[in-house]
Amino acid sequence: MSTPFLPFALPDIGDEEIAAVTEALRSGWVTTGPKTKQFEQDFSAYLGGGVESIAVNSATAGLHLALEALGVGPGDEVIAPSLTFTATVEVARYLGADAVVVDVDPVTLNIDPAKIRAAITPRTKVLMPVHYGGLACRMDEILAIAKEHGLKVVEDAAHALPTTWKGTPIGRLASDITVFSFYANKTMTTGEGGMAVTRDPELARRMRVMRLHGMSRDAFDRFVSKTPAWYYEIVAPGFKYNLTDIASAMGIEQLRKLPRFLARRQQLAARYHEGLAGLPLILPADAPPGDVHAWHLFVIRLGEAAKPGRDAVIEALSRRGIGTSVHYVPLHRQPYWRDRYGLTPEMFPVADAAYRSMISIPLFTKMSDADQDRVITALHEVLG
Repeated sequence: MSTPFLPFALPDIGDEEIAAVTEALRSGWVTTGPKTKQFEQDFSAYLGGGVESIAVNSATAGLHLALEALGVGPGDEVIAPSLTFTATVEVARYLGADAVVVDVDPVTLNIDPAKIRAAITPRTKVLMPVHYGGLACRMDEILAIAKEHGLKVVEDAAHALPTTWKGTPIGRLASDITVFSFYANKTMTTGEGGMAVTRDPELARRMRVMRLHGMSRDAFDRFVSKTPAWYYEIVAPGFKYNLTDIASAMGIEQLRKLPRFLARRQQLAARYHEGLAGLPLILPADAPPGDVHAWHLFVIRLGEAAKPGRDAVIEALSRRGIGTSVHYVPLHRQPYWRDRYGLTPEMFPVADAAYRSMISIPLFTKMSDADQDRVITALHEVLG
């Protein structure tokens, strides 16, 4: 009997989500409606601190809305790390702005504040830190740099629910806007989806208007209002970024399970740290004492003594029925960003070295201890 394939990631969806989606379907509200409003309210309550939450159909949409609300446009620059997915910076190009990518910290693989400072020009408008793998960036330094230079901060928190920095949840810091992802492999999921959060009511208002065609009243308000349902005003050329009630119904249930999901991810991360100790690997940094690492990813890096190389290890794990991924092929190696900005690996020594040695190994809440032991055993066989 062959060993079943262990995927790199798998969503944890139970009967509660299925029942909630069924209820939404039967209600007749399948697009943005009461479930989405409830999801936004629940998310704001979860984070606390008086934030407003705007549900969107992807984190990419949320990042685009964030930059648009902050007035980013042609001639502006947005600083972000090279070690991220293209969505982080492509939204700057949507608006005609330029992305300025910088190197990362060798321990955390998060954006290096010193590299941010060195990259600031008179055109810089927004700093966009990415909480890589679920570990918070050094936000005190980043916010201080922003304040010093009069810059805005948009946190790409696609990996970072429910991460904390110095005891404060990501999403509740002094940044202008924070954007979370609910993609299928994230710490909670709505299939596709995301949430933009802010304390600034004007930014929240702008993002709400722009997520649905620049309409002055969203579809739900129009259909439940006592004023004529057919009347609306277009106040800007907006986008189609709203989240459906079907997805929001799922999100409400996933959010309730988030504490359990986090506890299991922390347990799995601790088991990996123990089981992989002694191998020629650089294991991912944990959060500082008193803080929370969301453990969206568990990214190992092959040490100098490791044989065989990264690609060979991935292949060896695949032959053993274990799925992996690589987070990420850095932006400076991607043809569009490389060619547009003349980027070379030598400009990003930390991110490039990390890329050449990194493997994301399975970490998801439905993994059993036995599943994880398979991964640990396989890595000992390949690298031991």
